[in-house]
Amino acid sequence: MAEQKKLADLKPAKGATHSRKRLGRGNGSGYGTFSGKGCKGQKSRSGHKTRPWFEGGQMPIYRRLPRRGFVNFNREEYQVVNLRDIEERTTDERLDPKALEAQGLVSNADGPIKILGDGTLTRKVTLVADKFSASARSKIEAAGGSAEERARA
Repeated sequence: MAEQKKLADLKPAKGATHSRKRLGRGNGSGYGTFSGKGCKGQKSRSGHKTRPWFEGGQMPIYRRLPRRGFVNFNREEYQVVNLRDIEERTTDERLDPKALEAQGLVSNADGPIKILGDGTLTRKVTLVADKFSASARSKIEAAGGSAEERARA
């Protein structure tokens, strides 16, 4: 039977560890004089550190390139729900934003919600949301349901 090893006796495998470079300990060590840092320059100085996007003092690319486009920070981002998802994942006859959130179809019931007409609806459902696409509204009404827009402040 093999002898039981103790945690205190564990050692790394042979060749797995290396002794660290002792810099600046004379030319005989192989790391004397300039200590492996070459001769002069920014990278040879103590405390040397540069940002990843630093280009040696040259005008950086993020300042050389023009800024393009426009971002409307007042844009209202709608959470979209397709009729396919309503058909597959719900059985309720009335679906308001709280019910959609409970079913996992939207992440925030208080945010704006839009119902899109991708897929088919085979049962009568009353949907309450902020917006409906034209195809979604026609498919809901064709199935005998109704599409109600909720009033938001």
